[in-house]
Amino acid sequence: MPPPLDLESLLPDVIELTKALIAAESVTPARGAVFDVLEAALVPLGFAVERFVEGEAPDGPVENLLATRGDTGPHFAFAGHLDVVPAGPGWTGDAFVPEVRGGLLYGRGAVDMKGAIAAFVVAAAARVSANRKLSLIITGDEEGPATFGTPRLIERMAERGVKPDLCLVGEPTSAQRLGDTIKIGRRGSTVIWIDVPGRQGHVAYPHLSDNPIPRLITALAEIDAITLDSGNDWFQASNIEITDIHTGNPATNVIPGNARARLSIRFNDMQNGPALIARIDEIVQRHAPGAQVKGTVYGEAFLTQPGELSTLVAGAIEAKLGVTPELSTSGGTSDARYLVKLCPVVEFGLLNATMHKLDEAVAIADLVALADVYEEILRRVDA
Repeated sequence: MPPPLDLESLLPDVIELTKALIAAESVTPARGAVFDVLEAALVPLGFAVERFVEGEAPDGPVENLLATRGDTGPHFAFAGHLDVVPAGPGWTGDAFVPEVRGGLLYGRGAVDMKGAIAAFVVAAAARVSANRKLSLIITGDEEGPATFGTPRLIERMAERGVKPDLCLVGEPTSAQRLGDTIKIGRRGSTVIWIDVPGRQGHVAYPHLSDNPIPRLITALAEIDAITLDSGNDWFQASNIEITDIHTGNPATNVIPGNARARLSIRFNDMQNGPALIARIDEIVQRHAPGAQVKGTVYGEAFLTQPGELSTLVAGAIEAKLGVTPELSTSGGTSDARYLVKLCPVVEFGLLNATMHKLDEAVAIADLVALADVYEEILRRVDA
């Protein structure tokens, strides 16, 4: 067995720190070794590190980490997650044995988002003499339900009186080249389950049965025809997608006793989750009285209006990379949906082309460049 990495000696090296984080397998919900690696990197930089585990199965237990340094403002926070999605079969190598090939570092989490966390630690190391308030808000559950992740971190921060003025989330936002996109908001997300009851019976005696399928289909047809909105200056149009229809009926001569469907809605800041669930419920009840409609809002839409924070991050990108980033709200949800309740939040990180894919990989040059950009952001906060 090789000797353990001396992380303190590796602090200036973003590649080695990223490798160490990848090698600490951390499929969501994550805890343990990967947090050991991060804590060992942060303590020599003067951070006070607090780790805590919360929750029970199936959504937990989850480990979270809050690291703070400095006592003068403004208070700048970096947020991210150490958990990763499962590797799945078919990798060229071992997903949790980091490997450099052809200028790329391969491994689950290289892009989403252990590379960005390593880059920020290295940036903080370069600014170790600065006494500005700085914090890292790191969860072990962003890829999962997040029940015991960032929301619990926010609660712990409130207990400790930790409230940042500005926050950067290191999600992989870049599309074609590093620095081309900053996320200043995200659409909201809700999932709705519909269960229409009927009465099971033989198809030859329909008058003795009650087929729920036609009522469900009629309701879905009306739902599918809805145009929620046309979008606005910062958001694309909201959309409703029917993602599942199910009766669980294996017989060819039986009318099913119930019919179910699932909807997924991604919506902009012209809508809100509870109102969308209520609207779907009203439609379903008109076509199928007594049906059950249940919805879960996984996040409301949010927008950080272009201003101080986006200008600061964009300026650092332009200075270091020569790229003028686009301000965007595209993509899925992220933990920024929770953090925006604390302060202005934007997201900026690596290229997202291989996140959640087989052979996830980050360009070595991009990791080094991202650390430089993050350091420039901190320099501008300190200015």
